[in-house]
Amino acid sequence: MASITTDGVTGGRLTAEDYARNFGDLSPPLTRHEALVEAERCYFCYDAPCVQSCPTGIDVPLFIRQIAKGNPLGAAETILSANIMGGMCARVCPTEQLCEEACVREHAEGKPVRIGLLQRHATDAMMAASAASGTHPFGRAPASGRSVAVVGAGPAGLAAAHRLATLGHAVTVYDARPKGGGLNEYGIAAYKAAGGFAQAELDFILGVGGIRLEPGVRLGADVTLDGLRAEHDAVFLGLGLGGANALAGADAQSNVVDALGFIEGLRQAADKAAVPVGRRVVVIGGGMTAVDAAVQSRRLGAEEVTIAYRRGVADMKASGWERDLAKTEGVVIRPWMNPAGFEARDGRVSAALFDHRGPDGLGEPERVALPADLVLLAIGQTYAGAPGPEVLAFDGGRIRVDAERRTTLPGVWAGGDCVAGGSDLTVSAVEDGKRAALAIDAHLRHVTPGLKGAA
Repeated sequence: MASITTDGVTGGRLTAEDYARNFGDLSPPLTRHEALVEAERCYFCYDAPCVQSCPTGIDVPLFIRQIAKGNPLGAAETILSANIMGGMCARVCPTEQLCEEACVREHAEGKPVRIGLLQRHATDAMMAASAASGTHPFGRAPASGRSVAVVGAGPAGLAAAHRLATLGHAVTVYDARPKGGGLNEYGIAAYKAAGGFAQAELDFILGVGGIRLEPGVRLGADVTLDGLRAEHDAVFLGLGLGGANALAGADAQSNVVDALGFIEGLRQAADKAAVPVGRRVVVIGGGMTAVDAAVQSRRLGAEEVTIAYRRGVADMKASGWERDLAKTEGVVIRPWMNPAGFEARDGRVSAALFDHRGPDGLGEPERVALPADLVLLAIGQTYAGAPGPEVLAFDGGRIRVDAERRTTLPGVWAGGDCVAGGSDLTVSAVEDGKRAALAIDAHLRHVTPGLKGAA
């Protein structure tokens, strides 16, 4: 049997109890009493800064007051009216950089109201009630007789599909993968969405009716953009980013792999013990994916895990909370490490090479070799495998859209990670989908687009 000190890349390093504990819920839900106590900490500010900091504009003071009054289902309706993926966002949003950073109690006491956990408390209650009763909190407007194609069943696509369905349109969602959910299903750490939550949320969203999910259908291979435009009255592209940035020399190395692929394999594994991991793992990158890959490597039983980042710690896209989580899990973060190649032994990677410029990044470069039997690349994604600049206008390698998420191609809207100017957050993708849906609805009804008052 393998252990944490076994060299090479292998599974089965831990006991069954270890795996169950390591991939359980990272942030357990509040009890009813805890939620009531936490809700009473809110000052219910007028013109609350937490609302301004939420990309989807959730009325945070209102839903917290509803929880305080013992009405979690009402609170959930408040949340989900603005953000239909409020359950997942409660789990994965960097709240310490958004609503909780803006909280008045954070500024006064350094201890914000735990808005994310309260949001989870309410939305979990709604999803449980909806599943038990077979009902959905949102109804559908009378059928419009119009149809919309949504390409991509990730956060942007599902948010658009749900809003369009409530407005009475028939929606078909196409996705290349066998399951819907996109990044929520395949690309985030397992302990952030434990218990099959991504699938449960997908089922909840589809429960509104009027949405047909077509998995295993790839744009450009099984359907074309021209074909969708001809078949439907409008098209929304929530394509995400299909490609990974390249690192010189990586393709020639065995056991140098894309971190998102590693995370996907882990998320879809029925048995975590079957997922192989190295004894010594080096993760190259500085974002949330790097932290997710590093922490999960530790939780799979890797003895040594290092995040190597080419700039300073303050420049990392991973939040302070994420960085602290990594350190708590025993991950070493080494800044100012510029990738410089690999060493191999017996046909497999044995070390990752870097040029290190000292603790402040200002010194003369020194070649450093970090021993590794598995290297995970978390150096960003790129738009790939979808309609290109010959069809749509691009900015910075991503699709150009206007404020209503309209592309330069008539009848086509886009949102989420695939569009220029996005922040690569689930909550921002949801807002894109919502905005695009309202604009599409206005287009189909030949009225002026407008968000205010549209539910």
